[in-house]
Amino acid sequence: MEAQPYLLIILGMCAVSYLPRVVPALFISRIKFSPYFKRFLDLIPYTAMTALVFPGIFYSVPGHMDVTYWGTAAAIVAAVLRLPLAVTVVISVGVVLLMLYFQGI
Repeated sequence: MEAQPYLLIILGMCAVSYLPRVVPALFISRIKFSPYFKRFLDLIPYTAMTALVFPGIFYSVPGHMDVTYWGTAAAIVAAVLRLPLAVTVVISVGVVLLMLYFQGI
């Protein structure tokens, strides 16, 4: 097995995935955005993460949707109170575990 074609494939994939990320970054630093638009761009990572994580919450404890609702509610309350992320996670996991314990599971 010759490594030459694989090396070219890897280098090509590197260029194809790296260039679309670098080129906009070079030009965007020269553009001045309004504070509103800058705030909008700053919120995109949080929005994307929420869209990826939130649906999985309801499948984390199969067959016990009520437990996941309570865990989600606890996480939302902790987030509204602006508790640190680690504390929010510990609270929601603790609520889920307590609910499962009291249900005898």
